[in-house]
Amino acid sequence: MVNFFSIYKPLLHGALKLVGMTTQAVEIEPGTVLNFWLPTETTKKMKNKTSKPAVVFLHGFAMDGILNWQFQVLALANKYAVYVPDFLFFGGSITDRPERTVEFQSECMAKGLRKLGVEKCTVVGLSYGGMVGFKMAEMYPELVESMVVSCSVMALTESVSNTGLQRIGFSSWAEFLLPKTVEGVRTLFDIGSCNLPKVPKFICEDILEAMFDHRKERSELLEALVISDEKFSIPHYPQKIYLLWGENDVIFDMETARNLKDLKLCRQGGEKATLMAIQKAGHLVNLERPFVYNKHLKTILASLTLDKCHNN
Repeated sequence: MVNFFSIYKPLLHGALKLVGMTTQAVEIEPGTVLNFWLPTETTKKMKNKTSKPAVVFLHGFAMDGILNWQFQVLALANKYAVYVPDFLFFGGSITDRPERTVEFQSECMAKGLRKLGVEKCTVVGLSYGGMVGFKMAEMYPELVESMVVSCSVMALTESVSNTGLQRIGFSSWAEFLLPKTVEGVRTLFDIGSCNLPKVPKFICEDILEAMFDHRKERSELLEALVISDEKFSIPHYPQKIYLLWGENDVIFDMETARNLKDLKLCRQGGEKATLMAIQKAGHLVNLERPFVYNKHLKTILASLTLDKCHNN
């Protein structure tokens, strides 16, 4: 039987090309290569030829970049220079380096963007992508001008990790995020969403076959993701940060979102992150309610562009 993704991906890629997107492999260093979806116009001789504001989408742990952000890219590519990288060991990105930390992912993302001519950008991150985005904002404030974070945390400390796992009923993130059975895939979507229809068995089988390669390396990424509470200190972020959340997220719930907003308040002299909740949506908020998510995201990006014009 033909795998669902062998049909769907060419259709999606065709639609992306119609809105001016293409793929490019970027060598960070020998042995480390990132796959990007990016504006076709920036692949010509003059790098970053476009004058559109750059928006970088960082994906969650269950899918590669373009499957995670397909609805947002199709909606925004005409007005923004959209970049969608695959994290290492997802999609077409790979490394022979042993590092598995969020810091290393962030370093590779920043190097890849700079090689593509991106000097400043807004980062939009979901879940794991939000954690990498926070680290990029901390390490490269000259690159990351602003952030939109969905259903994520600054860092996955042991206390946050334990609370989240207890809430969803798993003993480890690998057990949840790297399912080995069709039922495990179904559970992943059931926990990750609020109102998504039940995924048919044949699609779950195809997801299991197509989406969970590099299991050893991904398991190592998850192991490196959790850090001790003592090792984490709240960074100072000069960027504007917007929190765009699924109101029914059970992995990082609304209490987590409010706590994150309050941490921002504590660190920046009264300036708090903006928190918006999308009703009837869970952890996969951008896939579950794409039109509502896109409406909020467009408003945020437009306000950032307007602020930049006023400041200039």
